[in-house]
Amino acid sequence: MGLGVPVIIAGLNHWFDEAGTSKQVLKDIHLQVNAGEIVILTGASGSGKTTLLTMVGGLRAAQQGSLKLFGEELLGANKQQLTRLRRRVGFIFQAHNLMPYLNALQNVRMGLEVSPGWMRQGRHAMDERCCERLTQVGLGHRITTMPSKLSGGQKQRVAIARALASNPELLLADEPTAALDKDSGRDVVALFRDLADRRGAAIVMVTHDNKVLDIADRIIHLEAGTLAAAPTPDPAPRSHQVDGHERA
Repeated sequence: MGLGVPVIIAGLNHWFDEAGTSKQVLKDIHLQVNAGEIVILTGASGSGKTTLLTMVGGLRAAQQGSLKLFGEELLGANKQQLTRLRRRVGFIFQAHNLMPYLNALQNVRMGLEVSPGWMRQGRHAMDERCCERLTQVGLGHRITTMPSKLSGGQKQRVAIARALASNPELLLADEPTAALDKDSGRDVVALFRDLADRRGAAIVMVTHDNKVLDIADRIIHLEAGTLAAAPTPDPAPRSHQVDGHERA
């Protein structure tokens, strides 16, 4: 894809207003995510993981520091810039955010209907891609099913198919396997790995699911809004990295 460095964060700080008091939730964050790399964010609830994820996707305005997406600064970016950049990003939220009046295929197609390139290819091409992605997440037999008839895990898989449909250059996922059983969760992260390896996508995933940590190239720990020190590496041979150290 020739993305270069999709995400570069330097000196990022962020505050929330709580009952008239300013509370800092991100503190001097420095992070780079490269093309073809899967980075997992871990940390306790309230450590700032989801806040950071939404800021990387341009869904929450940056307040202080530098946050570059595909080489463009998000701090102070206008609405048109943000819209253009978001079209290159796939989002998977903890809430499925499915449209209740659309079936599974139509919900997935929404992810393509914001792409001028896919719109030029037409409805037939979009529906073929949607069916392909739904089949990959195990829902090829439920393409016409309404969300009200789907289980929580099935809704999550529709949301994952929607995020993957356009082969995004950057995928941001917030607890994508939380509603899935072990096998479904492994199948989904295998699709993430394929997107990174074959398409050069950068992937940032927030998860508490220890069963999928081995998919990561790096694991970043957030603690009270700060990037925590790397864990002590274990002496055994490893194949992935945890904050600069090799990880099995």
